[in-house]
Amino acid sequence: MEEDQSATYSVDDALLSSGFGRYQILILSYAGVGLIAEAMEMMLLSFVGPSVQLEWKLSSHQESMITSVTTTEGGRRGFLFTAIVTSGAGFLSAFAPNYASLISLRFLVGIGLGGGPVLGSWFLEFVPAPTRGTWMVVFSAFWTVGTIFEASLAWTVMPKFGWRWLLALSAVPSFVLLLFYVITPESPRFLCMKGRITEAMDVLEKMARLNNVQLPSGRLVSDKNIELDELSTSESTTLLADAEEDGTIIEDKGSSFGEIPGSFLSAMIVDRIGRRLSMASMLFTSCVFLFPLIFSRTDILTRVSLFGARLCISASFTIVYIYAPEIYPTSVRTTGIGVASSVGRIGGILCPLVAVALVHSCQQTTAILLFELVIFLSGLAVSFFPFETKGCRLNDTEVIMN
Repeated sequence: MEEDQSATYSVDDALLSSGFGRYQILILSYAGVGLIAEAMEMMLLSFVGPSVQLEWKLSSHQESMITSVTTTEGGRRGFLFTAIVTSGAGFLSAFAPNYASLISLRFLVGIGLGGGPVLGSWFLEFVPAPTRGTWMVVFSAFWTVGTIFEASLAWTVMPKFGWRWLLALSAVPSFVLLLFYVITPESPRFLCMKGRITEAMDVLEKMARLNNVQLPSGRLVSDKNIELDELSTSESTTLLADAEEDGTIIEDKGSSFGEIPGSFLSAMIVDRIGRRLSMASMLFTSCVFLFPLIFSRTDILTRVSLFGARLCISASFTIVYIYAPEIYPTSVRTTGIGVASSVGRIGGILCPLVAVALVHSCQQTTAILLFELVIFLSGLAVSFFPFETKGCRLNDTEVIMN
């Protein structure tokens, strides 16, 4: 009895004893809906833009601004902000009477999407270390589901009902987040870091009951060393705007499907050849896929090239979201990832402004060369990263490098 009272265990020990059960499935479902919502909101303007441009007689610069203002960045509290702002502003966008109001509402949607990076970190902290990589790949697949669903929704809704219905229906997943927010738990690791051990125990006990297992004996303690096994979050990048439009819809399903093998490819190579080499190789391979488009852009070549480039870019983003959390300690992990993601969004803001303008002015080759240069320089920068985090150990307050 004395031994039980003096024994201690960490959050990781509790997660390991609980396994991946019904509780984690519920967490995955909620976080997955959030990722689907983010993917749909980010992608829908690829379909809405041309229709809005025709209806309101906008210039190509004004059309690209609609996409750019959405690509901005701002524990569990982030979900509430994301759900309220994204669902509200997203739904109201469907009733925008003019260009200025649409731009303003989409800007608010972009601010709301700033809570997106929290989803991966929140889900991660409920997953046992031995299966973390597998389930984070599954989680990242929800982004692809969102992009494919948005493309299918646009294909079905826009020809019959128009772009306003697409905007309204695309806000539904964000409303689902808001509806179920009240029953979502806080991360037990976050609660331990804040000294709220009793609340963390409550969360872990509920998890154990739902998974029909027992927690380790003893008392819960914080500040234990942890080893990150795997981590991935998919963040989609639109590599190249397809110049083909069939009236009001740009078909983007084939680029989107490239993310599926990209997720599996990243899972296969990241622990075998390391983080830096994996990222660099994927970025350089993207350049190889895009290179033929400089000289020829037949339909089949364009589709194959964009599919391959999307696959590699998706894999590189999955790997960078494995690499980044291994650098940061638990105390600042979400903040670090959020700030880094915010910097990345600058490219998302500039891309439509530059690429759409070049494509509309019939300078597709220049646009491709620009993408090639940026991706190549990114791969070169990754090659010179000062350390490899494969196999490193982290604790809650500082980085322990191997």
